Amino acid sequence: MTQSQLGRTMFPLGPYNKDEVRGIALQNGLKNASKPDSQDICFVRGNYAAFILSHTGEYPEGDFLDTDGNVIGRHKGHIRYTIGQRKGLGMGFGKLMYVKEKDSEKNTVTLCEESGLYSGSFYADSFNWITGEPPKSPVKVKAKVRYSQNEESAVAEAVSDSRVHIEFEKPQRAITKGQAVVLYDGEYVLGGGTIN
Repeated sequence: MTQSQLGRTMFPLGPYNKDEVRGIALQNGLKNASKPDSQDICFVRGNYAAFILSHTGEYPEGDFLDTDGNVIGRHKGHIRYTIGQRKGLGMGFGKLMYVKEKDSEKNTVTLCEESGLYSGSFYADSFNWITGEPPKSPVKVKAKVRYSQNEESAVAEAVSDSRVHIEFEKPQRAITKGQAVVLYDGEYVLGGGTIN
């Protein structure tokens, strides 16, 4: 969110933190007081692919490719796979293979061995610096590319007002295009954008 948006934001729980809200819910006998936190799409129960198919129709089969672009098998529709996935590919390859990338236009899913999932740098677009101004030189940050990940040391460099180059100190597993990256300085959020 921009500073302008944050300046007009009203938080419905006011000054309460999550534990306090859960305590109030428990005192009032609300059944969701002890419900586990959700990081997923709350209205989808179970299989995401089945939910998407029920609303959009069938996704055709396509080719599994290796990192050299060779066809090594057939997949059951690219929406059924996530970056970094190993199980559920539907066939064996003689070695452990993982989803490296998906191309929805060509309807292909590229596979690799686990070492091929690691990357040290990427760009993020539609980046929003919470302070409103991108830094004028590279800055040391902590970065997360998925909610379950620990914050990792990186350097962020603003390429433009809305594009940032991020380089991790250590390569990270399964950085996924289209997902969010968030940058931190201690307990403060510096900003976030979409991995490209």
